[in-house]
Amino acid sequence: MNFSRPARLASALQQLRDDNWTILAGGTDYYPGLRCEAPSGSVLDISAIDELRGIEETAQHYRIGALTTWSDIVAAKLPDAFTALKQAAVEVGSVQIQNRATVVGNLCNASPAADGVPPLLVLDASVELQSLEGSRVLPLSRFIQGNRKTDKSAHELVSAVLIPKVACFGGSAFTKLGARKYLVISIGMVAVRALCADHRVESVSVAVGSCSEVAQRLPLVESLLTGVSTATDLSLLIEAEHLPEINPIDDIRATADYRREAALQLVRRTVRACTGAQA
Repeated sequence: MNFSRPARLASALQQLRDDNWTILAGGTDYYPGLRCEAPSGSVLDISAIDELRGIEETAQHYRIGALTTWSDIVAAKLPDAFTALKQAAVEVGSVQIQNRATVVGNLCNASPAADGVPPLLVLDASVELQSLEGSRVLPLSRFIQGNRKTDKSAHELVSAVLIPKVACFGGSAFTKLGARKYLVISIGMVAVRALCADHRVESVSVAVGSCSEVAQRLPLVESLLTGVSTATDLSLLIEAEHLPEINPIDDIRATADYRREAALQLVRRTVRACTGAQA
């Protein structure tokens, strides 16, 4: 097995062009996988590239570098719109995992149960990909294409997650359902971001994870709630017919029917938590 740990992004991109590498950041998915099969191929450890660390605020975006951990997210001073992402961060395994696991790694792993995806979807997040040929930016909804499938080519590296400033208004909330309180893969999860003013919902974003192959925004729910008075219980307006994107499977954690009902209740609960705080 070949192993490399470059200290500069330019060096990493050069190596990605010259060989087929498995990119290693926090290693919290890679190392447990070695229990099932012996290491093979080439591993490119990017953990020494300091330019990929940290959260930066620019004129247009909040930029979350590729080596930013979940503990970094929890500790960062961010607008209330990021509350759902912070709530998801403390659900990612144990504190030890949160200290090592990266936000970008969670996206690149592309699990349907990735805790970070719904909160980032409601923030209209994009991913920044770099290679020696240049860089490109993709909406997160287009980057993750299926279970363990992304739109990243072999010679590219995801260098950051970009959150547009225009999506950083309002408050947000995240709810996760599992078989136990901690250290659990989700049965279902929901993130909501809403901007309420003058006792009405000005805008709302809703996303559900672990209930379809890819986490999904729910445009019918968003349209239903926009403009509605916060003096009413908005959660009572939401019915199963407003969640056509939900397409769960039966697995060891739950049946598809259970997930459909759970998704509806989680959406209602999370909408109530998010909009009720702003009413």
